[in-house]
Formats: sequence, C-alpha cells, structure tokens
Amino acid sequence: MLKIAHRGAKAYEPENTLPAFQKALDLNSDGIELDVHLSSDEHIIVIHDETIDRTTNGKGLVNSFSLAELKSFLIDEKYQIPTLNEVFDLVDKRCLINIELKGLGTPSKVVSLIEEYISEKNWNYNHFIISSFDWNMLEETSTLNSKIAIGVLTEENLDTALAFAEKIKAKAINPDFHLLNPENVSKIQEKGFLVLPWTVNSKEDIQKVKSYKVDGIISDNPDKI
Repeated sequence: MLKIAHRGAKAYEPENTLPAFQKALDLNSDGIELDVHLSSDEHIIVIHDETIDRTTNGKGLVNSFSLAELKSFLIDEKYQIPTLNEVFDLVDKRCLINIELKGLGTPSKVVSLIEEYISEKNWNYNHFIISSFDWNMLEETSTLNSKIAIGVLTEENLDTALAFAEKIKAKAINPDFHLLNPENVSKIQEKGFLVLPWTVNSKEDIQKVKSYKVDGIISDNPDKI
C-alpha cells in the first residue's frame, strides 16, 4: 500500500514547501502529492490555492505575479514558494510524484517538464502521476502524452469517474475516501485501476480505509499509514 504525503508531510511542515517534501522523504513515503499553477511568466509554481493569501505573507493571484515576484513572498516567514523543477530536483527519483493540475495552462507545461526529466535526467514514467478535478486537463494531458499515468480525482460520483477513467485509459481513481467501501474499491480494482483515496488523516480513518484494501493512501501524516 503506497504511502503518499499530501502536499508533502503537511502535518509536520508547511504545505507544498521543500521542507514538507523533504520530511515526506525522511518518513520513507512512497510518494508525494502536490498542486501546480503557472506564474505570469509561465513557470510551474507549487501551491494549492489560486491566490497566495492563505499560505504566504503576500496577497494576490498566483498567475498575476512573475516567478521572481512570487519568490519574494514567504511561507511561515522563512520558506519560498517552490517551482516544480525544484521539487523534482529535491526528490531526485526517490519517490512517486503525484502532480495535481490546478491552474489554467498547466497540462502542456507539466508534460514538457516530465518529458525533459525523462529524456535528460534518467527519470522514467513510473515516477509520475498527473491528477486533477478538471477532467478536461486530464484529457489534454493524455492527448499530449499517453504514457503519463493519470489519476482521476473525484469527490462526488465514483461511477462517473470510473467511466471517464476507462475512456482516457487512466491508471488510478483518486477519490474522497468518504465515497469508498469494500465493494466499490474491489469493483474499481477489477476494472484495472488503482484506488488512491485522499485525505486520510485520523488513525481510525486510516485503519478503516486500509481494511478496504486500497492501493495507496494520501495523507498529511504518511508515517501513520
């Protein structure tokens, strides 16, 4: 069962920061999950929200700032917002990276970066999975490069997600764990998909979801899985 650190080991370090991803590695996570938007000069920025208001000492839309401007804002008064390149370089093939596409324009940029690391830095497709709630972005990703694994995010309807996953030949369904039970997990797996639920944090929820025999768990505290 894969232990995947949600936005890095978010329970221990500020989310989507290099220290959070390093902590995930230190805790022997099998993977990290992160979110991406584009800066105004089209760098891939690792941040969850479309604004910097909640997580930094600045205010405004991520895509209204250049990379240099975004780097001037701080998380917890000490950490910079990382780029996806910086996270790749930190991880250096040591775990799976689940990239959740959030911002407009991210599919082509992320696909290009993955292809660059595969062709020039000896990575392989097994190191990556791309997920999104915006299924149009997943379709675009699949069209750009069908070798990249796709995780279909859903918080509403498993049957609809399953039908879409079959349509685009996804690798995984990434559901809100509240949607799951032993029967539907088994059904999804029989169709050939991994089940990677989010965000499972309490001891009780982790034990319950593990009993469903899912393929992995996305959690703020991966060491508890």
